Amino acid sequence: MVQSKTDPRVLRTRKLIMDSFIELSGKKDFKDITVKDITTEAMINRATFYYHFQDIYDLLEMVLSEVLLINLNSNIYEKNELNEESIINIFIAITNFQKSLSTRCHRGYEDTIAIIIREQLEIIFYKMLLKQNKTEEDEALNITAVILSWGIYGASVEWRRNSKQLSPEEFIKSAIPYIFSGINFGSKN
Repeated sequence: MVQSKTDPRVLRTRKLIMDSFIELSGKKDFKDITVKDITTEAMINRATFYYHFQDIYDLLEMVLSEVLLINLNSNIYEKNELNEESIINIFIAITNFQKSLSTRCHRGYEDTIAIIIREQLEIIFYKMLLKQNKTEEDEALNITAVILSWGIYGASVEWRRNSKQLSPEEFIKSAIPYIFSGINFGSKN
């Protein structure tokens, strides 16, 4: 009998694997965690692991995506408009997510983490922009969402590296006026 991916048993097993991975990541570096460690912690066999995930990197991506979505609470943002408050809240969520990872996923996985963050931000920004600009071209909104996602992610990396004396909110607030009103280069007389 073939089970659907939405079968409650499948969902429970997938969650069990992910929870076991999260538990292990608190004890070991990612590079030291094996599929055997995960299957032992979850009390499942290897075949069950591979039924749900291609490999440990697939599991890492899924866990990071879920944790990020919980941090972002994306359903709330997707229903809201893109404004100062939403940008600040998204930025705070991203910096909190990155802080929580700093003790679990060490260097070497920053590219994977960056891709996941930018992809999720892009989806959220696109939906927010689409809600506010139903008459605009989808391609222009998509490009704007990409620019915003890279910009917010880049700003969070900059904050993490150099500006920890400022709170994430203080850090991003200085850029908000330029994000919403554009950069005025002045006019020549």
